[in-house]
Amino acid sequence: MESKLTEPSAALTEIPAGYLNIMGYVDESEVNGPGSRAVVWVQGCPRECSGCFNPESWSFGINQLISVDTLAQNILSKPNNTGVTFSGGEPFWQATALASLARKLKAAGLNIMSFTGFTLKQLQSASAPPDSAALLAELDILIDGPFVDSLAINSPTSLVSSSNQGVNVFNPDLADQMTWASDQIEIHILKDGSRIVTGYQGGLSK
Repeated sequence: MESKLTEPSAALTEIPAGYLNIMGYVDESEVNGPGSRAVVWVQGCPRECSGCFNPESWSFGINQLISVDTLAQNILSKPNNTGVTFSGGEPFWQATALASLARKLKAAGLNIMSFTGFTLKQLQSASAPPDSAALLAELDILIDGPFVDSLAINSPTSLVSSSNQGVNVFNPDLADQMTWASDQIEIHILKDGSRIVTGYQGGLSK
């Protein structure tokens, strides 16, 4: 199954330079990559895949605008964050701002990981979203390929959620830290009392 490369909504042009349009953000997650990580879910994805974990992220309409500088400060203010994971939504449709954020965080010693519905080959092609190469250059880990419900793994020992997805480790220092499991969930309770559920427990829905 190939991910769409079609240009998404013109709503992307409504995001000011130096800002991200996000669905949500949490600190200190342990189910979205190695170690304790900040997780940034961007807003907007045109694929609308069956079984998507975050269908509320599909719309490209403005949800939460946050500046790259503010988000970097927030992430770095939490000493337990050893890395950051970009998810969504589709991170590569906001590659310019995410590459800028990644550079700031890497300079402070954090590692960078991203999920994407694109394949790595697509992101390296001429038809990739703008500045995909810049974001790829900052990544230590990339999980590529769309979630395919019929190929779901539903295993507490798998790094990916469906068998078509790939784990690309660009930083060899992290090769021995590929121990998280995709089929787990966390509940984060925010200061305002709202909750963010992250991870995936697909086996319970079968």
